Amino acid sequence: MFSWLGTDDRRKKEPEVFQTVSDGLKKLYKTKLLPLEESYKFHEFHSPALEDADFDNKPMVLLVGQYSTGKTSFIRYLLEQDFPGMRIGPEPTTDSFIAVMHGDTEGVIPGNALVVDPKKPFRKLNAFGNAFLNRFVCAQLPNPVLESISVIDTPGILSGEKQRISRGYDFAAVLEWFAERVDRIILLFDAHKLDISDEFSEVIKALKNHEDKIRVVLNKADQIETQQLMRVYGALMWSLGKIVNTPEVIRVYIGSFWSHPLLIPDNRKLFEAEEQDLFKDIQSLPRNAALRKLNDLIKRARLAKVHAYIISSLKKEMPSVFGKENKKKELIASLGDIYKRIEREHQISPGDFPNLKKMQDQLQAQDLTRFQPLKPKLLEAVDDMLANDIASLMVLVRQEETQRPNSVVKGGAFDGTLNGPFGHGYGEGAGEGIDEAEWVVARDKPAYDEIFYTLSPVNGKVTGANAKKEMVKSKLPNTVLGKIWKLADIDKDGMLDDEEFALANHLIKVKLEGHELPSDLPAHLVPPSKRKIAD
Repeated sequence: MFSWLGTDDRRKKEPEVFQTVSDGLKKLYKTKLLPLEESYKFHEFHSPALEDADFDNKPMVLLVGQYSTGKTSFIRYLLEQDFPGMRIGPEPTTDSFIAVMHGDTEGVIPGNALVVDPKKPFRKLNAFGNAFLNRFVCAQLPNPVLESISVIDTPGILSGEKQRISRGYDFAAVLEWFAERVDRIILLFDAHKLDISDEFSEVIKALKNHEDKIRVVLNKADQIETQQLMRVYGALMWSLGKIVNTPEVIRVYIGSFWSHPLLIPDNRKLFEAEEQDLFKDIQSLPRNAALRKLNDLIKRARLAKVHAYIISSLKKEMPSVFGKENKKKELIASLGDIYKRIEREHQISPGDFPNLKKMQDQLQAQDLTRFQPLKPKLLEAVDDMLANDIASLMVLVRQEETQRPNSVVKGGAFDGTLNGPFGHGYGEGAGEGIDEAEWVVARDKPAYDEIFYTLSPVNGKVTGANAKKEMVKSKLPNTVLGKIWKLADIDKDGMLDDEEFALANHLIKVKLEGHELPSDLPAHLVPPSKRKIAD
């Protein structure tokens, strides 16, 4: 009896099957999350509805910074070519939001035309009005870097209340809109004139809940001496610590991101290493794009659920006939208590709730009697999506990643140092002597030979036990010494001859100088007498 109940229940619990992550995200959003958002006016309070283009678009990088921190120069440096509408100068030159995207021909699309294009992920920006759209353009050009990512250039942030008001649109709200949809947010600071204006502080606070996307670049670091650079770096970390309230330290990349000679070249190696790290981070965006969109949808679903609980709780408390205005004021004033009650009743983390002050301000303009009561079916659909469908999509994400292992940003500055003698670390550490005809270890071999013959070699070889006594004097961990032994014992006989012993000591020196050990022994480090064995 009632066997159909069990069948229907099983069918509902089984996760849906999708062909691609993008298609799955679109379907889940439209069928399970969007109905909840529409019912409880989520779009009026938090974020406009998502469209197909939001799930299909390439990864985007958002550049934010005060004027003359080098945002436009940074894009020029990545692309290694000018883009339409680009202006660079010491004064505030960029007064618009410029979406730099791939196109078959060079050109500029104005904001009003851009927000009606269904293939671009900007349609919902029309809510910010003409004051913003007149300051928003898309620069299109054929560039290999833009085949994988798009870059958003923003107006330079200035000091003073007047600048914030005279924009004519809510600058922080526009940045918050972009922050929800981009894959990486890069905050640029000028090492030569470091300060954080009131508006910039407000902007950084608007990026709250997106700390995982934020990276910081301390640009133009070649303009100051090493000692000053240390002080500027410390001051920046202290300032950011007061604004970004997270226990984790935000990653700061130090460098000079333009194609000019370094003014003070003392820290060249540091800048190269930092640039390499930042480039790796940006290059990984296409590979992680699907996972980022999945993560953002989960965050959005959690916020939408909490929002539904808040709205339905307010509706429940409102009288049906008299005293509506007084009750509305009372409810808005006690919204913090309502948060706590919802938190207890539904076991929700405090971090999932929207900003209290902002929510109170938004509720002032709302008619609370028109809010919807709690609809369990809508919430169950979202819970089912989070519990079952997302898990199946995660499997699909991993499958797509393995099918596209080489999905990285290419071209422009990303290709500049990949190969040849100007690649990062070329000719250093284990790479030392790579271009030399003579075996690089031979330089120090006489000193190593002296030690070798004090270790009682038998038939020209020292045992592992005897070699260990000498190698542990380096104070390197056993795991590192074990790797060095594995690299140096080329003939794998468990003993070292004089050349292998010299090689082991050379690798110890490489490690002690702060370089990484190679996973396999490079050809130029193989002793000349062993090169046939290695082959």
